[in-house]
Amino acid sequence: MTGPASERTRVHRHPERGAYDRATIHTILDEALICHVGWVDEEGEPRVLPTIHARVGDTLYLHGSRAARPWRALRAGAPVCVAATIVDGLVLARSAFNHSMNYRSVVVYGRAREVTEPEELDLAARAITDHVAPGRAAEARMPTVDEYRQTLLLAVPIAEASAKIRTGPPKDDAEDLGLPIWAGVLPLRLAAGAAKPDPSLAAGVPLPPSLRPYRRPRPAG
Repeated sequence: MTGPASERTRVHRHPERGAYDRATIHTILDEALICHVGWVDEEGEPRVLPTIHARVGDTLYLHGSRAARPWRALRAGAPVCVAATIVDGLVLARSAFNHSMNYRSVVVYGRAREVTEPEELDLAARAITDHVAPGRAAEARMPTVDEYRQTLLLAVPIAEASAKIRTGPPKDDAEDLGLPIWAGVLPLRLAAGAAKPDPSLAAGVPLPPSLRPYRRPRPAG
């Protein structure tokens, strides 16, 4: 497994949980449904916004509204930090202090580049659509020129990134192991309910393949 790309991507708290290989980082980004984007705006104020993302190779595409003022600094090339997290379970210890969560997370540092070329706009739009529902880009109408004018698509290179992963049972102190308190892991997963058709949907339109069934990708085991 390779080392951190930079000192700021190095995992210092529980370094044994850090991972720096591209395969691990890509897998987590691909499964996480949304990410949080952090930066300092043009007035020196910190900003964090949730948004949809998608990965194509070593590029992370971010989706936003061109009309939203907070994104202006990113369009201008401000440094950005992107975080994506998947919670896999609640870790319930005997002591409140040792409660935790099992999770997989990725942090990416870099500078965003506005996507303007028509071919890359289409690539990013299709990737983001398929990230939300795999196969959906082939089912839906893609954006028009006017819709692209209203949409902000940003590209961030996945060159400076790290993952952090916790798995396993709680880690109670030795003196607490005999306490008559239940301890263990409550697994969590994202599960889809039954699809609800739009009230204005034309009669006879079947449920599309992208929703039969809908699952976020998860690693085996």
